[in-house]
Amino acid sequence: MSVDISATDSGAAVRVVRLGAHIGARVEGVRLGGDLGARTVSAIRAALREHRVIFFQGQDHLTEDGQHEFAELLGNPTTPHPTLSSGGAKSLAIDSRHGRSNVWHTDVTFVDRVPRASILRAVTLPSYGGSTTWASTVAAYEALPEPLKVLAESLRARHTNLYDYAGEGRSSEQNSAAYRREFESRYFETEHPVVEVHPETGERALLLGCFVKELVGLSGNESKALFQLFQQRITRLENTTRWNWSPGDVAIWDNRATQHYAIDDYDGSERRTLTRITLAGDIPVGVDGRASTVIAGDAGDYSSATPRAA
Repeated sequence: MSVDISATDSGAAVRVVRLGAHIGARVEGVRLGGDLGARTVSAIRAALREHRVIFFQGQDHLTEDGQHEFAELLGNPTTPHPTLSSGGAKSLAIDSRHGRSNVWHTDVTFVDRVPRASILRAVTLPSYGGSTTWASTVAAYEALPEPLKVLAESLRARHTNLYDYAGEGRSSEQNSAAYRREFESRYFETEHPVVEVHPETGERALLLGCFVKELVGLSGNESKALFQLFQQRITRLENTTRWNWSPGDVAIWDNRATQHYAIDDYDGSERRTLTRITLAGDIPVGVDGRASTVIAGDAGDYSSATPRAA
């Protein structure tokens, strides 16, 4: 375990405690909200770039408004979701009654403007279980043998919201059916590079997850086999960190460098709710300089984004 210490605007110490070699850190000494100073915000951004996902404990004071005001210090919040509008105006309700997102995914990859980051706040927790695991897609790429790196860099994948990851979990039939109808009320499909160049760090990361429909130019069997090969590399335990939620916890992750999985290890009578705010991101660009392209759907009302150079 290593600890980095820096000063906040008030002179108090911020401690960043590393949780794993490739991903994860706990940040101490910060009270989240919209009133944080520039030095503190800069320290949080630096910790996020280095550790991919960071965790804050004891944030019981935080409300949805406070979470949104804090998000505005880190970037430009999107609307809650491209298709789900019934859950709220500022944040997306992650509610186990609508399903359980117990598959590996990067948030909202079915649109061209993949979110830059996500901020998740615990609201209601089961009496046991319900933790979340994150994986570093940067570490996964970097560990690939050179021939697999070359192959991955040449591939593009089509992502679509017709696969609703949350709809696979256990929930009442009425709730899950209504949720799925809303989730699929507008169709989105986007072609992304399988390897994205991170816009801030320049690192290369695998851009896959459960919204992938197919790898472009391959047969169904070939597409499935290669997807599983790279996806299994992402989720190797060495690339992951797991967080056991407590009341007042907040997690922030770099959505361009991670996947995550909500572990479904609590009974149906238990309820788990969290609120998520995502920050607008740029359109991904591959190693060859080609940006993601829209196949179907316009996400302009979800998030503003502009193309960027590789």
